[in-house]
Amino acid sequence: MKLLFDFLPIILFFGTFKYAESEKAWAADFATRHLGFMVSGSKVSVAEAPVLLATVVVIVATLAQVVWLKLRRRKVDAMLWVSLALVVVLGGLTIWFHSETFIKWKPSALYWAMGLAFWLSPLLFNRNLLKVLLGEQLDLPGKVWHRLNFAWIAFFGVMGLLNIWVAHTFTTATWVNFKLFGGLGLMLLFMLAQGLWISRYLEPAAGKPGSEDASPEEPR
Repeated sequence: MKLLFDFLPIILFFGTFKYAESEKAWAADFATRHLGFMVSGSKVSVAEAPVLLATVVVIVATLAQVVWLKLRRRKVDAMLWVSLALVVVLGGLTIWFHSETFIKWKPSALYWAMGLAFWLSPLLFNRNLLKVLLGEQLDLPGKVWHRLNFAWIAFFGVMGLLNIWVAHTFTTATWVNFKLFGGLGLMLLFMLAQGLWISRYLEPAAGKPGSEDASPEEPR
């Protein structure tokens, strides 16, 4: 459920873009009439309308997530605050300058911000963020937590570069598809591979011979 909540702005961005792309004339007219005050020159072209409308939707959706969590007196994750700041700044620049480049950089900036947080936390605060998040669910050796943390840093770094490559190599429509299906798919594959690797270090199930007295030998 949390994964769906986290990806909701991306899903809405995708849906808005696809609908506006199929109705470009309507999208341009709607954006010009209702969002012209936000755009330099006050006019949105047919080519620009889909990504501009999708950008407005993703800004509103991300802001709504924060407001909803606050109203329910629930904690707003630091990464959601970062995401909100990035989407407001870069999305605002996209809208004002009629340039999709800014919003295309937003996923990379967020990936790299998360990777930087995972990297700096052990160095500056002697805290492994992954262990902080999952330590209550998983009992793993210290060096395994260290390797997992490094794996996530590498994953975020590669995803940021991959997003930029897709954004500047292919069409905007292809990038929008990658933003949802590529990003979510690669994340799920990475988590699956990570889970399989972690399973080698988990304690044996209770009831197996010797499970109460002996700890499993750590794989090499």
